[in-house]
Amino acid sequence: MVKKIKVFSAAGLLLASLFSVSVLAAEENPNNVPLEKEGIPVANAAENVAPAVHNVPKEQNAPALNYVNQPPLIPHSVSGMQVTKNVNQCLNCHSAENSRITGATRISPTHFMSRDGAISPNASPRRYFCLQCHVPQTDAKAIVPNEFKPLPGYGQ
Repeated sequence: MVKKIKVFSAAGLLLASLFSVSVLAAEENPNNVPLEKEGIPVANAAENVAPAVHNVPKEQNAPALNYVNQPPLIPHSVSGMQVTKNVNQCLNCHSAENSRITGATRISPTHFMSRDGAISPNASPRRYFCLQCHVPQTDAKAIVPNEFKPLPGYGQ
């Protein structure tokens, strides 16, 4: 009987130590992402993840476009602005009617076309959610250097 208790105690301790090692490993790599790529160790996976919230300048000039047909960038914060299937607060300033009053950039006429080319008096559902294409600029530090070079005569 004593021998069985010792065996069960040893097995319990072994299980507990294995469990604690796996928990520690999960804390170091919570998404179970391979930390090495092509044999090059990644120093710290957390350093390679962009922060969730950035500092957005309150107002700035419209940033230059980098390529042909790039959606214009948003030169202000959109924090707290509601864009749902029922409400689009962007249109409070950027609609055709309100842009004359507010001085904001007017919504493009292409946003009123259906995929069949029919013109509607309201923004097309496929172009209604502004943040699908238009993004605010931030002063976040780049994770990797930008090596994009536009074709001669296009972009900057």
